[in-house]
Amino acid sequence: MARWTPLFALLAGVANVLAFAPFNIWPVQILTLAWLFRQISRTSSFRRNALTGWLYGFGWAACGVHWLYISMHDYGGMAGWMAALAVGLLAAYLGLYAALTATLASWLRQRWAASQAAVLLLLLPALWALSEWLRGWLFTGFPWLTSGYAHNVGPLAGFAPVVGVYGLAWIAAIVAGSLAMLSLRSGPRVLPAALTLLLAGAGVALHAVDWTHAAGQSISVRLLQGNIPQEMKFSNEALLSSLMMYDDMIRSAPADLIATPETAVPLLPQQLPPDYLARLARFVQTSGSHLALGIPLSDGPGQYANSMVGFSPDPGSERTPYRYDKHHLVPFGEFIPLGFRWFVDMMNIPLGDMTRGKPLQLPFQVKQQWIMPNICYEDLFGEEIAAQLGGAYYAGQPQASMLLNLSNIAWFGNSIALPQHLQISQMRALETGRPMLRATNTGATAVIGPKGQLVSELQPYTRNMLSASVQGFQGQTPYILLGNKLMLALAIAALATAWLLSRRKR
Repeated sequence: MARWTPLFALLAGVANVLAFAPFNIWPVQILTLAWLFRQISRTSSFRRNALTGWLYGFGWAACGVHWLYISMHDYGGMAGWMAALAVGLLAAYLGLYAALTATLASWLRQRWAASQAAVLLLLLPALWALSEWLRGWLFTGFPWLTSGYAHNVGPLAGFAPVVGVYGLAWIAAIVAGSLAMLSLRSGPRVLPAALTLLLAGAGVALHAVDWTHAAGQSISVRLLQGNIPQEMKFSNEALLSSLMMYDDMIRSAPADLIATPETAVPLLPQQLPPDYLARLARFVQTSGSHLALGIPLSDGPGQYANSMVGFSPDPGSERTPYRYDKHHLVPFGEFIPLGFRWFVDMMNIPLGDMTRGKPLQLPFQVKQQWIMPNICYEDLFGEEIAAQLGGAYYAGQPQASMLLNLSNIAWFGNSIALPQHLQISQMRALETGRPMLRATNTGATAVIGPKGQLVSELQPYTRNMLSASVQGFQGQTPYILLGNKLMLALAIAALATAWLLSRRKR
């Protein structure tokens, strides 16, 4: 049986992708992790456990983010073999985090002479959550498909506003460890069974808690989905028609908030036809609307920001419109890591080296609501969004009552990247107790409620507008107040408990 373990580990990692959107079979994540934990707890070989963990992580990443090949090859113009190699190398790197968890757990188990219960319920869940958190910030972070995202639905979702997505990963890992214990022929049965039921029940109870409250009057919203193919977005032949299309969509009807996708206007203001932005500003003034426009901005030669400009009907606002600059940039797509210019030069990606915005920026006021923008990839970083909300609260600044994500995921074609990104936005709504509005080029354009529920969504890959009335919410969730600090403290406490138990046993 042991000789088949590497193959089973790879297949378990691949199957784990079924737990995430668009499949949403969340028990798969717990079951595959329970299998992995069981293998690690039964094997004393560091090398074998490291290989098992790495294969699990590799299969999970390679299958889960295979769509990166589309952006590099189909739209970036990179040779197919090199794009496939780049995806494979990324998956190999991401697999190292699971390998590190397996290796450290094996080493601590031997060093501390820890019991199997301590390994499965304390060591492995804590190390798993810490490795997920580490993956989320090391080298600017790549937290896509973090384990906790699989549980934005299901009984554990109620923990999200308390401990965030990494805390959810830790709790799911405890449940996985409990199931692994129950699968063993010997060992306690009551403790893991009771722990599983307790965590599931607590998650359901917490989901019923209203951490935030409705504030101000609801606003009417129109979210635009232009559905411009990526290969045409920056082409000279299609630029004018794209600009006119968004001009027509924006001015087709008034709304309290009209939002376009990321870089809906793909040119700098000085490159636009005369009177283009002025015409939009006049519409805003005459209709009483507010406009969130995705457009790149430049503050000097060689300085480009991926930005959102906000026009409001307030007198004089057309001269000093609201501005938000993306601050968490995508490696290789929006900034070039040191030593990798040669790699970026092999792809045809416009505006590939941008300047960062400030980590804390003020929200955009729309009547009685305050809108906190984030652009595309930024909503993967929940603690940064929570810091925006918490920082405003402590500084006495207006605290956002809604989140707004402007995205263009056409880079990844018709792939599972779209529903995966929607699931990520749902987690941000859960963590902050606020609605999330999504205006995207090809999908998923949606309105998400403060409990992470999908309120309405446009059909992907269609040109359309999503109209809705949205209520803002104010207040502080525990995650806004503490960010990932609570999860880190709990994980470290679990490791300390395992050490103390082993000392007492000795």
